[in-house]
Amino acid sequence: MNLTFSEREIRDLVVAWLALGVAFTLLLERDIVAALDLGGQLTGLNPTAVGEALLVSLLTVGVGFLLHELAHKVAAVRFGQAATFRADYRMLGFAVVGALVGFLFAAPGAVVHRGRITPRENGVIALAGPVTNLVLAAVFLVPFLAALGSGTGGFIWEVAYRGLQINLLLAGFNMLPFGPLDGQKIRAWSTAVWAIVAIPSLILAVGALFLL
Repeated sequence: MNLTFSEREIRDLVVAWLALGVAFTLLLERDIVAALDLGGQLTGLNPTAVGEALLVSLLTVGVGFLLHELAHKVAAVRFGQAATFRADYRMLGFAVVGALVGFLFAAPGAVVHRGRITPRENGVIALAGPVTNLVLAAVFLVPFLAALGSGTGGFIWEVAYRGLQINLLLAGFNMLPFGPLDGQKIRAWSTAVWAIVAIPSLILAVGALFLL
């Protein structure tokens, strides 16, 4: 398997990762938005808190997104496809602006692949993304439970909590069988495989949204 990255692809991945980190930080740290509303007077902000929020965002939503897309690429290349990630700069800008007003809808880009492919291979490529987020959720679950046992709070707790929540939401959302989402491609290949993965993913996503 020849997995390579062009300069443009690396730039797109880095920009998307950073933009999502900034957007999620703005969503979490509303003091930044409040300061901007007051004419950009950021002197009252705690730079340590802002820096930690940005790092948490990069390590959770940023990593969840990056590995989701890289899983698509690896699977596509495994099936002999020419695959590359392309950032959607307009949607990245929309994500940052949306975070400023209190909501986050991110469609930062996608892996584009081409070549001869079967419905099964296309379904497996789509499945690789949500499954990666479920695996990441399981990884974050370990420090989450450890931190829960010793009491909430602190940087490790925040990373574990946000990482678990975000990856469950990413997995569930992407398994919806609509439009360009992964679930649509998986269901077009196999309704049974889609149901086996989608049903628990959606239940976990709802739990992450309302219980975590």
